[in-house]
Amino acid sequence: MTRRQRLTLLAAILGSGVATIDGTIVNVALPAIEQDLGGGLTAQQWVSNAYMLALASLILIGGSLGDIYGERRVFALGIAAFGVLSLGCALAPTMETLIAARALQGAAGALVTPSSLAIIVAAFGPKERGAAIGSWTAWGGIASIVGPLAGGWIVDQASWRWIFALNVPLVLVTLGLILAAVPPTPVRSGRRVDVVGAALCVAGLAGIVFALIEQPHYGWASPVIFLPLILGIVSFGAFIAYERRAKEPMLDLELFTHRNFAVGNVETFAMYAGLSILFFFLVIFLQQVAGYSALESGLATVPVTIVMFALSRRFGALADRHGPRLFMGAGPLVAAAGILLLLGTGVHTSYLEDVLPAMLVFAIGLSLTVAPLVATVLADADERDAGIASAVNNAVARVAGLIGVPIVGVVVAQTLVGDTFAANQSSVRAFHQAVLICAALVAVGGVVGALGIVNPRRSVEARKCSGGQLVGAPQPAGDAQT
Repeated sequence: MTRRQRLTLLAAILGSGVATIDGTIVNVALPAIEQDLGGGLTAQQWVSNAYMLALASLILIGGSLGDIYGERRVFALGIAAFGVLSLGCALAPTMETLIAARALQGAAGALVTPSSLAIIVAAFGPKERGAAIGSWTAWGGIASIVGPLAGGWIVDQASWRWIFALNVPLVLVTLGLILAAVPPTPVRSGRRVDVVGAALCVAGLAGIVFALIEQPHYGWASPVIFLPLILGIVSFGAFIAYERRAKEPMLDLELFTHRNFAVGNVETFAMYAGLSILFFFLVIFLQQVAGYSALESGLATVPVTIVMFALSRRFGALADRHGPRLFMGAGPLVAAAGILLLLGTGVHTSYLEDVLPAMLVFAIGLSLTVAPLVATVLADADERDAGIASAVNNAVARVAGLIGVPIVGVVVAQTLVGDTFAANQSSVRAFHQAVLICAALVAVGGVVGALGIVNPRRSVEARKCSGGQLVGAPQPAGDAQT
C-alpha cells in the first residue's frame, strides 16, 4: 500500500466514522438535550429520527451525485457541510432548530457515506480492495461502539453541545487528507442529474422510512402510518418504473442483472435485519431482565468490535486471494451459531459463561462476512457506478434494520406479560424467540451467499507463461524458463 493509498483510506475512515458516530452518539445525550431545550419525549425522538430519515431517504441520490460529479468532490462537499451543520447543532438555541439541523446533517451524511466507499474503490485495485474495505469496516465498527461511550462521558463532564462541536476538528483533518491524498475525479461527461427519479426516490424512501420509524408509537392502523407508507410504496414503485425508461437514470437497474451484486444485496438484507434485531433486543434484555446497568450492557458487545478490528482486514485479503464465496457462505453460518449460544441466557445471566462466548463466535462469523460482502457488491459494478452501488448497499442495510426490529417486536410482544421486558420467564422466552429469528435470518444470508455468489475468474498473466508467443507475447518458446 502506497502512502497516498494509506492517506486516502484514512480520509474515508474518518469521514464515514464522523457520520457513523453522529448517528449513535446523540442517543445518550437526549435526556440532557430535553432538560436544556424542552420538547418532551416526541422532540427527543425526532432529534435522532430526523437524522436517520434524511440519511436513508437521500442516500441513493448522494451515491448518484458522486458518480456524476466525482466522488472526491462530493465527499469533500458532504464532509464540509457536515462540519458546518455540526456547529449549527452545537449552537442550536431551540429544540426546533436542533431537529432541523439534524435533518440537514443527515442530508450531508447521505453525500459522505457512499462516497467514502467509492473513493476506496477508485484508489485500490481489485487485489487490494478487500483488505482496504476490511480496515474501513473494522474502524466503522469501532466508531459505532466508541460513539455512545464517549458521548456519555462528554455529557457527564461538560455539555451535550460538545458532542456536536467536537466533529469540527475531525472534519478539518478529513478535508486536509482529501486535499492531500485523494486523487481528483473528473465530472462524467454526458451524465446529468435525474431530477424526476430523485424526487420519486426521496418521496418513496421518506414515506417508507417514516412509517417504519413511527409505527411503534402509532400502530399500523393509524393514518399517520399507513398513508405515508402507501404513498412511499407507490412513489418507490413509480421510481423503479421511471428508471427503467429514463435515458440517464439515477439508478441503472441493469446493476441488478449482475449476479453477485443482486445476490450480495439479498444477503445484506438478511444479515443486517438479523444484526439490528440482535443488538436491539440484547441490550434491552441485559438491562431489564438480567439486571445489567446501561454501561455494562453497552460494554457487552465491545468484544465484537475488537474481534472485527483484528480480523476484518485479514479476511478481506484472504477473500481477494481465494474468492468471496466461501467467506460469504460460511461466515453467516458461524455468526448464526454464535447467536444461538444466547439461548443459554436466563433471568440470571453470567456474562463470562453465557454472553461472551456467544459474542466471540458471532464476531468471528461477522468478520468472515462483512468485508468480502461489501467488496463483492462493489466489484460487480463498474467504477463509474461505484457511488450508486455503495448507496444501494447502504440503503438495503438500513431499511433491513428498520423493517426487522418492529416486525420481530410484534412477535415478541405476544409472549411478554404486560408488553414489556421484566425479570421473569416470559421475558426470557420472548428474548429467545428474537434470538431464533435473528439466527435464522443470518443463516439464510449465508445460504444465499453459498448458493448464489460466483467467485470472479482469476487473472492469469499469460505473458509470463512458457510459450507466451502463442498468446500474444512475441517471446521465443525456448527462452521461457520451465
